[in-house]
Amino acid sequence: MKIGNIDFGSRPLFLAPMEDVTDIGFRMLCKRFGAAMVYTEFVSADAIIRSIKSTLDKMKLNDDERPVGIQIYGKDVDSMVEAAKIVEQVHPDIIDINFGCPVKKVAGKGAGAGLLRNTPLMLDIARNVVKAVNTPVTCKTRLGWDKDNLIITDLAEQLQDCGIQALTIHGRTRSQMYTGEADWTLIGEVKKNPRIHIPIIGNGDIMSREQANAAFDKYGVDAVMIGRATFGQPWLFSEKELTLDEKIDVLKEQLFINVERIDEYRGILHTRRHLAASPIFKGIPNFRETRIKMLRATTVDELIGILEECRERIRNVEC
Repeated sequence: MKIGNIDFGSRPLFLAPMEDVTDIGFRMLCKRFGAAMVYTEFVSADAIIRSIKSTLDKMKLNDDERPVGIQIYGKDVDSMVEAAKIVEQVHPDIIDINFGCPVKKVAGKGAGAGLLRNTPLMLDIARNVVKAVNTPVTCKTRLGWDKDNLIITDLAEQLQDCGIQALTIHGRTRSQMYTGEADWTLIGEVKKNPRIHIPIIGNGDIMSREQANAAFDKYGVDAVMIGRATFGQPWLFSEKELTLDEKIDVLKEQLFINVERIDEYRGILHTRRHLAASPIFKGIPNFRETRIKMLRATTVDELIGILEECRERIRNVEC
């Protein structure tokens, strides 16, 4: 499977762009464990143009994480074109356009999934961003606005005609947000369409490599993108099963990476949601209290102590 000149090989797994999740430390870990492609947190076109420091910080890349994409979102052609030109100067391997974010502060203002209700504008944005940059442009979107407007089969062809080089489809509508089950049926229909020649990347409810392989087999997608399932387990991309001790050591490493990259307080904020969400702690009796402690921890020593306590408790459960 290729996007532009980038060859991802067979059945690649991509890390989905996620706000407050896919910071550079987490991306580097996922890449190390086998993610074929990683993406930054999505960034606002308006904030890029206004040179907002926190936004520009999200666009900092490391050569060791390549290939890496920067995802942008906005609600008008001019700002998206200008932002894409600025993003290109950072030299990402791909510029991805977010046409799928369902949250009110984005979709409610006409950006992200909000553009599913204004497809002429969506197509205009895609067409003009493609023309404005030399970097491969891709898009990520949903099945439609709601169950009565499942437009993805036609929309995929229209986006392809705009010149995008790959399309990621999340198997939900905007109205579903993240509830219910992702429906991959229409993703499969898009892939089977003989008029579609760009790679189709499937996304939604993939929790393991085994489920990803099943999606490849059943729907024929070119790549699978994994999002929320990676919380607290960047090793999900690995073909090798890690031991409990190795997994806890990875979580500790993630903490140290973020603290060194930013500072102790903000590094902990970036990390503790991953720790609290990690599935390796399932089965620990009365873990709810421990999870609360994780989410309230304010020092590295405190968090390390909690992780070591969890290590021992898991061993005792297994015994």
